[in-house]
Amino acid sequence: MLRIAVQSKGRLYEETIALLDEAGLKLSKAKRTLLLSAVDFPVEVLFLRDDDIPQSVANGVADVGIVGENEYVEKGSEAELVKRLGFSRCRLSLAIPKDEVYSGLSWFNGKTIATSYPVILHKFLKDNNIQASTHIISGSVEIAPGIGLADAIFDIVSSGSTLISNQLKEVYTVMKSEALLIANKSLSPEKREILDRLLFRFAAVQEASGKKYVLLNAPKDKVAEITELLPGMKSPTVTPLADAGWVSIQSVITEKHFWEIIDKLKAIGAEGIIVVPIEKMIL
Repeated sequence: MLRIAVQSKGRLYEETIALLDEAGLKLSKAKRTLLLSAVDFPVEVLFLRDDDIPQSVANGVADVGIVGENEYVEKGSEAELVKRLGFSRCRLSLAIPKDEVYSGLSWFNGKTIATSYPVILHKFLKDNNIQASTHIISGSVEIAPGIGLADAIFDIVSSGSTLISNQLKEVYTVMKSEALLIANKSLSPEKREILDRLLFRFAAVQEASGKKYVLLNAPKDKVAEITELLPGMKSPTVTPLADAGWVSIQSVITEKHFWEIIDKLKAIGAEGIIVVPIEKMIL
């Protein structure tokens, strides 16, 4: 049994549970407890505070964990970084009152900065020869300038709406963060094998993310032009139709370029275009 630690609430919790569900790890829908076992897969999920996950994995309370990079770096964990998961992206940034005139990093000399990430902040200040003091706050860092506790803040930024609502502006990004899969460095061979199976499932889910399966009919003499637009995983699948002058083409395209490609396909002469969402891709 592999024990995986996940955040007990918040956006990272929601996106982690969605990933586990898509990877076939079905958890009980009953009232959530501290520890839940997955159905038909040798994994149990331990719910913890986000800042407890790195150390819990490092000391073996959990075998693996899904945690924000910000917490992993802040805690200086001895856990092994296994995989970047690509979701729950945010950044750790410096922000100041919106009416202040920002003149560069030198602005912070002599100032007090409120933060929940003193380790990362202290290293940044040292590396940039900034002489500033810190005020450590656990939660609601953004209110510190408004109530006179600090001149600026160093905190997580996602959309920036919280900064705006507190009359602050982001002026410098110190680091970017995303969800990480981390593991205890002393996993047994049996647990490592379960982890490898889990990673295979995660990869299949993530490979499908942002991709669409496209089927279309096209004149046979347009195949070369169309396949230039539809490279697919290796190359598009081309199948003759009953009408000798037409073929069926199947491929995979990314969501990012979806409408651009569809418009070009129609212009070339493609017809009967069918678009299907992809749940998993096994490469």
